Amino acid sequence: MASRLRKFGVTAAGIAIGAALSTYALQHKDTPQYQVQMEEMQRIRRKRTLPSRSEQIKALQSDEEYDVLIIGGGATGAGCALDSVTRGLKTALVEADDFASGTSSRSTKLIHGGVRYLQKAILGLDIEQYRMVKEALHERASMLRSAPHLTRPLPIMLPVYTWWQIPYFWVGIKAYDFVAGDRNVKSSYYLSRADALELFPMLRGDKLCGAIVYYDGQQDDARMNLAIALTAARHGAAITNHVEVLELLKKKGDDGKDVLCGAKVRDNISKKEWTIKAKCIINATGPFTDSIRKMDNPTVKEICCPSSGVHIVLPGYYSPQQMGLLDPDTSDGRVIFFLPWLNGTIAGTTDSPCDVTRTPTPTEDEIQFILSEIKNYLNKDVDVRRGDVLSAWSGIRPLVSDPNKEDTQSLARNHIVHVSDSKLITIAGGKWTTFRAMAEHTIDAAIKACNLKPERGCVTDGLWIEGAQGWTPTMYIRLVQDLGLEVEVAKHLAISYGDRAFAVAKLATLTGKRWPIIGKKLHPEFPYIDAEVRYGIREYACTCVDMISRRLRLSFLNVQAAIEALPMIADIMAEELKWSKDEKERQIKQCEHFLQTQMGHQANRTLKEKVPINFSKQEVDMYVKRFETIDKEKKGYVSITDIKRAMKSFGDAEVSGEELHDILKEIDTNMNGQVELEEYLQMMSAIKSGFVSHSRFAAVAEQEEIRKEQERLKKQITIERSGATQRKSN
Repeated sequence: MASRLRKFGVTAAGIAIGAALSTYALQHKDTPQYQVQMEEMQRIRRKRTLPSRSEQIKALQSDEEYDVLIIGGGATGAGCALDSVTRGLKTALVEADDFASGTSSRSTKLIHGGVRYLQKAILGLDIEQYRMVKEALHERASMLRSAPHLTRPLPIMLPVYTWWQIPYFWVGIKAYDFVAGDRNVKSSYYLSRADALELFPMLRGDKLCGAIVYYDGQQDDARMNLAIALTAARHGAAITNHVEVLELLKKKGDDGKDVLCGAKVRDNISKKEWTIKAKCIINATGPFTDSIRKMDNPTVKEICCPSSGVHIVLPGYYSPQQMGLLDPDTSDGRVIFFLPWLNGTIAGTTDSPCDVTRTPTPTEDEIQFILSEIKNYLNKDVDVRRGDVLSAWSGIRPLVSDPNKEDTQSLARNHIVHVSDSKLITIAGGKWTTFRAMAEHTIDAAIKACNLKPERGCVTDGLWIEGAQGWTPTMYIRLVQDLGLEVEVAKHLAISYGDRAFAVAKLATLTGKRWPIIGKKLHPEFPYIDAEVRYGIREYACTCVDMISRRLRLSFLNVQAAIEALPMIADIMAEELKWSKDEKERQIKQCEHFLQTQMGHQANRTLKEKVPINFSKQEVDMYVKRFETIDKEKKGYVSITDIKRAMKSFGDAEVSGEELHDILKEIDTNMNGQVELEEYLQMMSAIKSGFVSHSRFAAVAEQEEIRKEQERLKKQITIERSGATQRKSN
């Protein structure tokens, strides 16, 4: 008890220190310099319509010299491009894969200052950690202001199960509010046990003392990344995805030393190679930082220490739509977030050392760790099942040591900007929330190191991002009334595209129904429509993976639904991009592999196959009987024809061939195009144990058994009646 009270006392004392540290910043929030910057920012408008990818490639092949060439199209690279071009510098950006294809699309989706970092800053009297939190809270406010359609304030509950922790956490969270100052999202507050359970009814209630609720921001990370890149393009930056740097080029500088002057690149779509000239080159490649640094200097020491963070997505009923949850003290000391996102529930993250790879894969151990931690906080009515994991992904967090310091062994807590002897500017570390500040610091360093001549200073703090300028919270109503979109679809388009939603909707095809008038859904359970695929190509999507994971987010929400929607997406892309039949098939296979390995589908399937069959004799007899009702010819297996006949028998005659194949694939573990009895029993065992949530094949078998039993009873009643009639006539 004494140690707990001492901890509380240190925290309370830390608040006073935090207050003193933040006083200056709060008093100088609206200086004349800040007002001038805001006025300058408002004068800068988008200069052009969005060029096509082919036009961007043509600009990069023009042999003109750029002031800045940025390598990497994640959040940091896109932020650097926007900062550079809005300062008036001639800017180019190339990305080897797709915008946000790496860590930037695989985050927790939070825009936050870091509650835990502030706790460490206060308890350790660490001014560096404090400044990091202060900067992040400022950037949180900037993101919410710059892209209101892609971001939102999110209340996060911190449940408390020990009475003395209530004042401890309350003091810490109030310090978080105070450090944010006038840029705080909303004020935190305390909830009684009853109020906490009313707002978060899934929460475990036994021993609950109360809860603290604080606010952070939430975003659609991949679409935010894309919007930043598109905004840079509209301001004049030449940006393109799927263009890889093969070599850094050098020349002799005025002092006789080698300095960078450009890069040799290859378009991975067309396979063409060319050279881009640039006065300054920025390395913003996240986990791949060291590969670019070694292009510059093969002898340089590696600074990146990659760490894998796995997240899973569960059904929306696991959490309220307007309240997240924070577990501050997991079994191994890590923090687990449990957050509503796009009608699903995100849970994560883990933190494990890993290798740098373009194909990070979630492991079963990491998925099980997250599920086991969730169980500790949810009540007994919520059966946390492995089968409820709709999607799982791993993102590589690029922790770095600072090459600017003598002690290069310790990891930097914040981002680092390093200038090599040949003037390669490397920006590494940091986090999503501070991407804009990181970009500002990087371009400042580039201007100084490479003697660039910008027209103005940084103007990105509060600059409207693509889609923000004309967006309003009720804009979706106009989409419904003016264009005839379904309400759910209209809301989705408004928050995903902002004021560009009307341009998207105009590409939608007629449904042929009375309502909605336009907008054919790609999958019946999600609000994504055909028009988004066509518009996604205008947003530089080149592959099915680009589309299904970063333009639509479907693979992150439900990997099975993504597999089911893939054929329709591929058909539209093939039509728009003039793919041959072979190319379309290649794209589908490539995307299926991505979904299997990187989005958790293979982990789900492998686990299902390993579940032991553990039934009583009565259960085995029941399932064998169901199987045999579909396998009428007693072949020993069920085929597509059998499934179609069964579904037709209970009135579902409109099932397409693709849907029938999807039903078969759910259970056909050996991929031979038919379902054996053992495969069926394996599936039913997985459902019973919770490793699989449901199966359409299982439902078909059950329905067919019920229909057969009803037919048998009808015949029995008919025979009995005819027998009774005969006796009367006698």
